[in-house]
Amino acid sequence: MNESIVIVSDLTHDYAERRALDNVSLAIAKNEIFGFLGPNGGGKTTMFKILSTAITPTSGRAEVCGYDVVKRSSEVRRHIGVVFQSPSLDVKLTVRENLRFHGLLHGLHGTTASQRIDDVLIHLKLVDRAHDTVEMLSGGLQRRVEIGKGLLHRPDVLILDEPSTGLDPGARRDLWDYLLQLRKETGVTVVVTSHILDEAEHCDRLVILDKGKLVAIGTPDKLKREVGGEVISIVAKDPAEARILLKRKFKLASTIVENTIRVEKNNGHQFVPKIVEAFPGKIEAISVGKPTLEDVFIHHTGHRMRNEESSGVDT
Repeated sequence: MNESIVIVSDLTHDYAERRALDNVSLAIAKNEIFGFLGPNGGGKTTMFKILSTAITPTSGRAEVCGYDVVKRSSEVRRHIGVVFQSPSLDVKLTVRENLRFHGLLHGLHGTTASQRIDDVLIHLKLVDRAHDTVEMLSGGLQRRVEIGKGLLHRPDVLILDEPSTGLDPGARRDLWDYLLQLRKETGVTVVVTSHILDEAEHCDRLVILDKGKLVAIGTPDKLKREVGGEVISIVAKDPAEARILLKRKFKLASTIVENTIRVEKNNGHQFVPKIVEAFPGKIEAISVGKPTLEDVFIHHTGHRMRNEESSGVDT
């Protein structure tokens, strides 16, 4: 793996009596697209805030580009671009005006600022919209302008909190196309938080967070291989009874998740007819498929990745 550009060691953060991050350690390589995946309350946004120097961790350490995010926060901010989940654009200003005013915050003036803005507009394919007011843009285009702001000072690491929030599936695909293109053209390391399973597939590697704990880390394919074989989902009239019968007759280990029996088994599709034949009248529905990231999450946590309302301090 390439040299690490982000290093997190034993990171813990508490909000009053709730632990949002619990002793998390990981490393992110240069030029990597790295994702933090998990439900609301999983710890993703707390990690985002710590890496972007917005909050100080309760304990542990995080480094970005070799600088401690607490002791050398000013240096960290010079090396990172940040895209928040909540919109930060002035909708009454044009695209170029938004970029120009953001550039002033980074000390960009005159010809240098103009050249940087032109480069960002080209990279994000916004040249023809440069003089449109932001309120005239679609949600996907507005998100691109937000990313443009984060790229204006040419950071080494671009950190995005739930970048697909509010985007339709088409705009979400476009956004990821742009992120992949930017990584290729500029070499920027991209760090993303998300609760959307299909967009996590775009990451080179990802970490799954649940209730503040790191429960899995690896490439999407590696994580799915860890589940093993195929996943058989069974809806039965009496799930508890059916689970016992599966164990007794076929020696199959299984779990019950929201009244659905889950079995992880190699060549599971070949086993489905045997289950149906063995328990006539007891099986209401049965399906089989290759493991997904949702299956990975269930495999490690025992529950689905739901996004109920959290306490409001972390998503």
